Amino acid sequence: MRRIEDICEISVSEILDRYPADRTSSLAVLEDIQAEYKYLPREALEEVAERLNMHLGEVYQIATFFKAFSLEPKGDRVIKVCLGTACHVAGGARILDQLERDLGIKAGGTTPDGKYSLEAVRCVGACALSPLVLVDEEPHSKMTPDKASDLVAKMIGAKEEGEATGLPATDLSSRASVDLSRVPPTG
Repeated sequence: MRRIEDICEISVSEILDRYPADRTSSLAVLEDIQAEYKYLPREALEEVAERLNMHLGEVYQIATFFKAFSLEPKGDRVIKVCLGTACHVAGGARILDQLERDLGIKAGGTTPDGKYSLEAVRCVGACALSPLVLVDEEPHSKMTPDKASDLVAKMIGAKEEGEATGLPATDLSSRASVDLSRVPPTG
């Protein structure tokens, strides 16, 4: 069995060294570990508990409370399908079904080769772009089941060619900001 240090460049100890050794650092430490390892390995949680002077149960409470954390390994690429109201109405469930067929896994699963994880998520706050698929947090808007299949095919092709991504991401940086200062509060 491979050790967690064998698969990542930064060790848990190095991540812990960035923060004060007390419980107030626990959330930030777990976020960094999740970012590096793509999940929270048991060994990492044990080391966090020891170094931050916490009970292991307390660390597990944090790790299981927040949806952003996973105790199971994720694939190299994480595909998220938004199923919030706007995306659901615009066909998000059909897109998820298509991706499940194309990848051969159900939502919440990871392909046997560890390359892809598929997740169904609730609103990502980009309703005007619905239905939306995120690939490693890069948004792909106005998806259809056919576009989703094309996305998977291009990602698999890009992986074989060594490229970072198969399709251009939707650029959210050019969106104009909206001034909501004149909107009265509800209630």
